[in-house]
Amino acid sequence: MSNTAASFSTGAAAAKSFDLSAVSSPKRWLLSEDQLRHCYEALKVFKGKRFGSPQTIHHEFQILEARRMEALEMRSRCTVALNSVHQRKNRYTDVLPFDDNRVILKQHKDYKPSAMGYINASFVMTSESVSRFIATQGPLPNTSEDFWEMVLQYHCPAIIMLTRLVDGTYAVKCGDYFQAEDGPREFGNICITTKWIQTTDTSLILRCLEVKNKESDVSPLSVLHIQYPEWPDHGVPKDTVAVREIFKRVSAIPPSLGPIVVHCSAGIGRTGTYCLIHNTIQRVLIGDMTALDLVTTITTFRSQRIGMVQTMEQYLFCYDAIVDELEDLISVSNSHGGSH
Repeated sequence: MSNTAASFSTGAAAAKSFDLSAVSSPKRWLLSEDQLRHCYEALKVFKGKRFGSPQTIHHEFQILEARRMEALEMRSRCTVALNSVHQRKNRYTDVLPFDDNRVILKQHKDYKPSAMGYINASFVMTSESVSRFIATQGPLPNTSEDFWEMVLQYHCPAIIMLTRLVDGTYAVKCGDYFQAEDGPREFGNICITTKWIQTTDTSLILRCLEVKNKESDVSPLSVLHIQYPEWPDHGVPKDTVAVREIFKRVSAIPPSLGPIVVHCSAGIGRTGTYCLIHNTIQRVLIGDMTALDLVTTITTFRSQRIGMVQTMEQYLFCYDAIVDELEDLISVSNSHGGSH
């Protein structure tokens, strides 16, 4: 098991329950003097590039594209995913989890004996001090139970869904693994109950779900499910407001809890874009200024899941969202009289 996967296992074992009411409204930070200074410093760098030197950003993405992993190397690192037993569990044949940091489900001797605990999902992180993620594909009808087993096994407190179930061309982008306004839903051994639903002004759909293994005495796990259906496949939203609202809600969850599940359809483009924005802002706030180097962060993410952040447009959107959020953090703190 890789260091990345090992750290997720230990983190999950230590997970405690988290009060979801803390994320029912977006978090408003009042920054310390140090945090304010870090935000100003980061903002100067990101804004300078975005508005003063956009060709630099284009050059950065060209560097990333030149380093893209070739299909042959991917196949050599994804031997479990390519096992014929597992191929029907992959939504796309060219987006597969690497052997060394794939999520491994516990074996079920009774009714799922083989399969090596396979799910198309990858552990993604930069350090223990900020949120850890599970980046995964939108569940298929035949992998919904596996998906919920993963959420239970790793005590995942939140799921961020960055896709519709069906896009504008009627192409299915994700199986319906959660919707149940009229009562519980069952996926094999797992029962999902929707406790509440709310829609925000920014078109986010929030759900509090209770997830339980029917054969276990363990009390249900409360999970915050945030769906952002307006984010187009391969594209970017028209503004950064909703993405930053997701960040404000989810970053209230302590990193010491289980990993945050992020998925779109393939689990690399929109998923990688969100993970980069969230990770960068969190690291700036703790004074980790290596976060200013987005190329290195994406290179790390791509070593953990192929193709994270797919397009130049998505890469530019990362800069826009980070700039907007840093400006917002600074302005809220300044309006409250500076540091606290």
